Amino acid sequence: MKKKYNKIDRRNFLKTIGAAGLGSVLTSPNAKADSNEPNAPLEKKEPAFPKAPKRKLGKTGMEVSSIALGMIFDVLEQQVVLRKALEWGITYWDTADCYVGGNSELGIGKFLEANPTIRKDLFIVSKSDERDPEGMQKLLERSLERMKTDYIDMYFIHGTSEPTELSEEVKSWVANAKKSKKIRFFGFSTHKNMDQCLTAAAKLGWIDAIMTSYNFRVMQDPKMQAAVDACYKAGVGLVAMKTQARGQEIETEEDKKLVEHFQQKGFTEGQAKLKVVLQDERISSACTGRGNLSDLLANVAAALDKTKLTKADIDIFKEYAIATCSGYCAGCARICDSALPTASYVSEIMRYLMYYKSYGEQQEAKDLFAKIPGSARRRLLSTDYSLAEARCPQHLPIGKLIAEAVTKLA
Repeated sequence: MKKKYNKIDRRNFLKTIGAAGLGSVLTSPNAKADSNEPNAPLEKKEPAFPKAPKRKLGKTGMEVSSIALGMIFDVLEQQVVLRKALEWGITYWDTADCYVGGNSELGIGKFLEANPTIRKDLFIVSKSDERDPEGMQKLLERSLERMKTDYIDMYFIHGTSEPTELSEEVKSWVANAKKSKKIRFFGFSTHKNMDQCLTAAAKLGWIDAIMTSYNFRVMQDPKMQAAVDACYKAGVGLVAMKTQARGQEIETEEDKKLVEHFQQKGFTEGQAKLKVVLQDERISSACTGRGNLSDLLANVAAALDKTKLTKADIDIFKEYAIATCSGYCAGCARICDSALPTASYVSEIMRYLMYYKSYGEQQEAKDLFAKIPGSARRRLLSTDYSLAEARCPQHLPIGKLIAEAVTKLA
């Protein structure tokens, strides 16, 4: 049985894993195991297929699942997702103090309170929206209380956009938090000015891991490749997010060609996008899921499949990235900021619009947009974006997208 899944037949990929596996997820006769009730006992049973493979996380000495469960969903109400994640070997759980108004961390706490013995098998990551030591300590204590745990495996600053956020004060706080054994490792997440943040972190010596946007589009940036390589050589663990490179849903003939190419090879488009990231040995884990069990199962299947994407496959991704770049914001916010000194939230707004249109997370997008200072929001429609559009390496129609964002998110 184990040998059978060492190399999943790509022609029957979805038939074997997607249909049979997903059927067991949705119609399992074991009602307790699939219950949303955390008190339903976790049962030891033979998995339908091998669990998600593990990889080393930089110099931490830890091995983590190559698929990470992103918990931007109501974990309190969807406890079954945690059960299935464990069943499939997804033990890297990623959350943040702000996710779903706190229900993400509270959901983990509910699950761990009912199943305390599994804590040692998990690698739990949470994030702080505060940057100053006092604020970070307050949020850390709240996260520990919510999740019913004495420690967090990896604690991140959430959404770092400038290397200056990695201050000496933060370094000192990290040392104390580790000494008190409330966190084991520390780093940051970033989807803005990623290359600058990674390059700086590689030189610091006290950053254990980074969660960064990384996908077939970002891979085309030489500066980002150099930054990833610097972190890898420095022993900084790298976790990829935004692996699907979802943009603003601009449908083109190139989209159809990409889908058709990988369907002929037995992969869905999403699985192929994930595989191109996991094929990079510098990446320890890819954060996916958001509570969708069918997607999560397909991602595990993609990680298990040993078939390598060919150079021709990689070239197709490169050609597609170039042909469709105007629909994707690459997070190089410093370019927009230099062209728009009075409108410094362009990168964030592009991301929120992506959440709204491509992720189906309309309310989250609106909530995030509402946090932009009112004075900045009022200037959005009267700002001239032509200089930023001229400098944008992705050739984004920034003015048009900002107007769309105001209409949909305000």
